[in-house]
Amino acid sequence: MPASQTIDSDFAIVGGGVAGLAMAIALQQINRDFALFEQAPELKGIGAGFGLAANAMRALDLLGLRTEVEQLGYYLDSYHILDHKGRLLVAPDTRAMRERYQQRNFAIHRADLHLFLLSKINARRLQLGKKAIRLEQQANGVTLFFEDGTQHTSRFLIVADGVRSPLRQQLVPSSTPRYAGYTCWRATIDSTGITLNTGTETWGKSGRFGMTPLTHNRIYWYACINATPDNPIYRNYKVRDLIRHFQSYHDPIPAILAHTGDSELIWSDIVDIAPLKHLAYDNILLIGDAGHATTPNMGQGACQALEDVAVLLDELQLEKSVKEAFSSFERRRLLRTKYIIDTSRRIGEVAQWNNSLLVSARNTLMKIMPARLAQKNLDKLLSVDFMKYP
Repeated sequence: MPASQTIDSDFAIVGGGVAGLAMAIALQQINRDFALFEQAPELKGIGAGFGLAANAMRALDLLGLRTEVEQLGYYLDSYHILDHKGRLLVAPDTRAMRERYQQRNFAIHRADLHLFLLSKINARRLQLGKKAIRLEQQANGVTLFFEDGTQHTSRFLIVADGVRSPLRQQLVPSSTPRYAGYTCWRATIDSTGITLNTGTETWGKSGRFGMTPLTHNRIYWYACINATPDNPIYRNYKVRDLIRHFQSYHDPIPAILAHTGDSELIWSDIVDIAPLKHLAYDNILLIGDAGHATTPNMGQGACQALEDVAVLLDELQLEKSVKEAFSSFERRRLLRTKYIIDTSRRIGEVAQWNNSLLVSARNTLMKIMPARLAQKNLDKLLSVDFMKYP
């Protein structure tokens, strides 16, 4: 770095999602100098929900945030996978898992979590409307260049700007998002007149439909259909089209769709990124979806982002340089995130089968499969202490 180059902050964080906001809180807790940049002009979180499994709750516990987050989430004591007629295929023993791992599972609205995390951050550290489009890396610093023509130089950069991160793309040109083979609609609606006490996901040859209750009398739902990427037909789908598509599915799916307005629909193709060989690039680190975006089939996107922050905080509190902390973080995270990316993708492929014979065989096998086998992926995920060195 030229001698005349000014250092604007010790750390820069790019991305104001769960990973970036939680990372800002962690740096604040250990009195590190940082600036957080988010491209959106306002941080509010999209109108969708997601799960915070036991591992995410433990990460929040390590960050001192669990108790407050629990007040925002809806406690899920069970989660069932059903066929299109509503018959049970798999019922993971969530009670046993809760007792084994000493944490509960919650569903939460993304906006609720975003606003909570945002409330914990010194507002002077946050800059909105700042889209980072490229970087220049030097031995002792990283300069960010923003779409508005400004720039910022920090000693260390934490990239947390999601699956379509242009900064990751610059570092790893081959890391373009890969399409999973299905497209998805989401919405959060008022639950008045609909009885839903637990989370379920329905698997049928017409696609998947998931739903879970949220706090404040709300329901979060999603629907996945096999499609070509950026399909022009599905891009223009309205609620009436989804009602027709899922007309053979069990209650309360028709009622949930009927209670949804077209303006409440959020549509996107499902993508992930192939597991990377590195997350640390000297004085640059990739976290969250920017480093290991996964399909949502294991419900681990936000959970892994929170794990990242807990592990990096642990590393930064040890007596080592930041570059060493980044390198050690990579060693602790690569195998775990690769397992989740690969496993989640396989689950999605099986769940999206639309051949009648394959669907029938799959459903029969799921019904007779011992519980320990049905939930082995979840057990493997939760049984590993993500805070221990591999």
